[in-house]
Amino acid sequence: MGKKRILLVTPPYHCGMLEAAGTWLPLGLVYLAGAVREAGHEVIIYDAMSLYHGWEEIACLIEDFKPHILASGAITATVNDSLKLCHLAKEIDPQVITVLGNVHPTFMYEEVLASGVVDFIVRGEGEETFSELVECLAAEDNPQKVAGLAFLKDGGPFLTPERPFVVDLDRLKPAWDLLDWSVYTYHPQPGSRLAIVSSSRGCVAGCLFCSQRLFWRGSWRARSPEAFVDELAYLRRVYGVDVVMISDEYPTRDRQRWQRILDLLLQRDLEIEILMETRVDDIIRDEDIMEKYRLAGITHIYVGVESPDQQKIDLFQKDIRVEASKKALDIINRADIVSETSFVVGTPDETKDSLNQTLELAKFYDPDMAFFLPLTPWPYTPLYQRFRDYIEDYNYSHYNLIEPIIRPLAMSRAELRRAMFSATGRFFAHKFARLETLTPYKRGFMLTVLQLLLERSYLASEMMSLLVPFKRFLKGNAS
Repeated sequence: MGKKRILLVTPPYHCGMLEAAGTWLPLGLVYLAGAVREAGHEVIIYDAMSLYHGWEEIACLIEDFKPHILASGAITATVNDSLKLCHLAKEIDPQVITVLGNVHPTFMYEEVLASGVVDFIVRGEGEETFSELVECLAAEDNPQKVAGLAFLKDGGPFLTPERPFVVDLDRLKPAWDLLDWSVYTYHPQPGSRLAIVSSSRGCVAGCLFCSQRLFWRGSWRARSPEAFVDELAYLRRVYGVDVVMISDEYPTRDRQRWQRILDLLLQRDLEIEILMETRVDDIIRDEDIMEKYRLAGITHIYVGVESPDQQKIDLFQKDIRVEASKKALDIINRADIVSETSFVVGTPDETKDSLNQTLELAKFYDPDMAFFLPLTPWPYTPLYQRFRDYIEDYNYSHYNLIEPIIRPLAMSRAELRRAMFSATGRFFAHKFARLETLTPYKRGFMLTVLQLLLERSYLASEMMSLLVPFKRFLKGNAS
């Protein structure tokens, strides 16, 4: 059996949203690398996205490394660049095997395979499927034996049986040593080293606009608290990580387990700031232990409010009450934890007046950070079928929660875009005008956010006129 050279690559996609907050490592590729390396294959991770490398640099690396297998992941917004990556690899070496995974290829495998540049799609959770595929190819065996794949056979897509999920997540071994750690940082904390870490996988919520329930088949599995905190301690000790983003959709689902994680963090005092998201209901449930959250290092919590209109919440099948969202944000704020949320706008009945009403209610909810995002029905979700008659933009690269793809009846997509950006700018102008009411910790954080919005954000040009008056806060802070 021959050993394979495997190149795991991120496509060079940028939209200006996540880049404003930090440089984020490709956790999925780190897990894949660990799985195939354990079998003895040679693997490197090339994070072209985080390095801001272009196609010429990617081509040079492919030519130098000469991979037998090139693999990447794709969400809907990045799939065009992922396909271009596979096409480039085939141009350089027609014999290279190309593999795509992650959410979009899992559900849109027919469309992806029709491109003619992807040999295999890993459907669903990737570690076991990808490592078995590599072993199969190394042995020159039949890939039909590998569960969890899609590929072309006899001129059409062929699916192997669905693969069961990994039962014990603690046994997976991410290849942290293959990353260039100097790249990854959290911009609100200059000089920081940022990791993304998983403590659980899956979500049991039924939100119609989300891909995660579909991808994880409505399941939820968790790592042990001890293994998770041990990993944070390792990243702190070996790589100097001082900020961690928990990648989970729902890390707090099991309160007993979550409390154990918080207790371990308190005991070990890792000096790590932790950013996370969770559900409104869990924040309300945990009101009595929010001080423990903060003492354990939780400094930033995102909760999905989505809308202050209960009818829209019900439309999205998001099982919360609007009054609960306000309560959850108040609880986070009282704990001196940065609160963040987003509001989905741009449904067919959206108007400038309704968007302004959402803005005013966002001010009342009083999160520290709020963003107004266009409704973006991923093409494999129930919401896509519901709104398909209103979709005007079919360029997947625009499915990035920045560019509106649906046209409301009362406004153009360009008008909606301007109104969204204006609402975000006016929200932050409202927050910055009230900086003196914030705690010293939050005031310092928001001053850094102001600078990032003006200098790095996708919103910068649209918001400049609204936020320039607040530059004096930066000057005062610097002095």
